[in-house]
Amino acid sequence: MQIRRDDLSIAAVVELLREHLADAARQSPPASVHALDLAGLRAADVTFWTAWDETEWLGFGALKQLDGAHGEVKSMRTAAAHLGKGVASAILAQLINEARTRRYTRLSLETGSGATFEPAHRLYEKFGFRFCGPFAAYNEDPFSRFMTREL
Repeated sequence: MQIRRDDLSIAAVVELLREHLADAARQSPPASVHALDLAGLRAADVTFWTAWDETEWLGFGALKQLDGAHGEVKSMRTAAAHLGKGVASAILAQLINEARTRRYTRLSLETGSGATFEPAHRLYEKFGFRFCGPFAAYNEDPFSRFMTREL
């Protein structure tokens, strides 16, 4: 598996992003959906990566810089055909390594609160994230769970 920076120019990646946003909209009310759209993922403070197995793409994830010491995991998604193959773990490890390279002292994330999101919660906990209160511009929300870890 290769993980590389991506500019979101590949149609299949953009299609999975649309699927990701549609799933988020089905799981939470509009005010509680914090996934970044295409423009948001192309912002200067966001770095986007995709995972590949030769020419087949497996998933994506992004890292947003909140300030000089704090980053946020954004928009993690594995293509349905590749669930359970370690794609999300590999992408998350890449994001954590990049955060360390940038000398962040904290990495946080927002995710959903329902049963659908429990596998994600377990993944993040496996990587040392712990539940916390809202950070950055987030507010308390019954549809959101917040997690963080020190680096």
